[in-house]
Amino acid sequence: MKEIVIQDTLKTLLPSPFDDKQQKDVQGESFVSTLSAAIGDVNKLHQEADRAVRELASGKDKDIHNTMIALEKAAVSFQLMMQVRNKIISAYETIMRMNV
Repeated sequence: MKEIVIQDTLKTLLPSPFDDKQQKDVQGESFVSTLSAAIGDVNKLHQEADRAVRELASGKDKDIHNTMIALEKAAVSFQLMMQVRNKIISAYETIMRMNV
């Protein structure tokens, strides 16, 4: 069941050049807006982690496990964002080196 959902998602992200209907649907969302949304999600996770640490330090929340989970989610999402940034920069540098 999960594979079908993943395949459907991949079909919307990577449309066939021969299918005009899918191509028009995908063009509605730009790369910049997708990247901005992803950065916003990473920022939200970091804010939630900061809030969890403040609540743990002030004594409002005594559950260290959820605090550590929030911190790890924020750290992993930031590392992923940095790897995506590195790949984007690498692709840009490759394109700039191309002879036209």
